[in-house]
Amino acid sequence: SPAQKLVFNRVNGKKLQVLPQQVLAPEECYTLAHEENVRFVYEAWQQVEQQLDGSRSGESACGPVQYVEKTPNPGLKNFVPIDLEEWWAQQFLAKIENCS
Repeated sequence: SPAQKLVFNRVNGKKLQVLPQQVLAPEECYTLAHEENVRFVYEAWQQVEQQLDGSRSGESACGPVQYVEKTPNPGLKNFVPIDLEEWWAQQFLAKIENCS
């Protein structure tokens, strides 16, 4: 949608018209350390998920234990977790569409 034109009235009665400039998000720069941290967390989480799957199927006697609340919080009754991969995909596609 096109940006709205803002109009300010001056004290002396003359109108000052200001057009807001399109705000462009700075291009994200990832440092090598950031990428290493993301890779580390991703790989560690993949191991936890594999161990959880193994413990569910009876392969492993020990390993991570998934926490489940005994008495769920009623305030979280309608909570829907975000699909982070889907959100990143939407952000990526929106960035591509805005650049073209």
